Amino acid sequence: MSDHVLLNAEAHRDLRIRRERSAELGDGVMTAMTVPNEFRRVQADYPILFRRNHERGDVVALAMFGFESGENLFLQDDRWDARYLPLSMDIQPFLIGGAPESEGDKQVVIDLASPRIAEGEGVRLFDQDGRPTPYLDTIVERLGVLDAGYQESRGFFAALVRYDLLEPFTLDVTLDDGAAHRMVGFHIIDEDKLRGLDAATLGDLNREGHLLPLFMAVASLANLPALIARKNRQVASG
Repeated sequence: MSDHVLLNAEAHRDLRIRRERSAELGDGVMTAMTVPNEFRRVQADYPILFRRNHERGDVVALAMFGFESGENLFLQDDRWDARYLPLSMDIQPFLIGGAPESEGDKQVVIDLASPRIAEGEGVRLFDQDGRPTPYLDTIVERLGVLDAGYQESRGFFAALVRYDLLEPFTLDVTLDDGAAHRMVGFHIIDEDKLRGLDAATLGDLNREGHLLPLFMAVASLANLPALIARKNRQVASG
């Protein structure tokens, strides 16, 4: 269970954060939220999928790390084996306080129930005088980038729905040892519909800043064979 509180220099002066990466520290996840303003970097390592709730009409983008719940194939020897760590993973155990739709001032919130919280090891949040450490300054900056990306993503996801650019995605994977995995419930960009858009619509998407993340999401699917190879290596190594 989470324990979210506003970060406070007086109350949390002695807290430290463990920065290594492992399933025990909360990194054992199959997917993590990503936002369009980081798609260019995310697509270098991970497939980008979408989950759509037809009843609510909302869409979320996800970076894919594995093929089953709790599986993260990028975890190796207390480190994350990729060039880029998605912001939603990088900022843990912190999050942004305030209503997600609000564009006003936000506050830094910390999850005191996170296994990353430590008192005798890890990176300090505040120095002996109660001032933010460079690590905390970096976290605050990344929280701001993630929040800005979340605000901007609403227009991007609305465009995907408006132009019907999402198609259901089912992935059937047969590993080298014969084991079969099936992924359902996700969406990807419908390339045929994207190619079929007229010049005026493409121009509108480009002016709104949506065209680049669209192409980055399409390009990201080229990472699927590499992810399958990671799975095969993991199975082979026992």
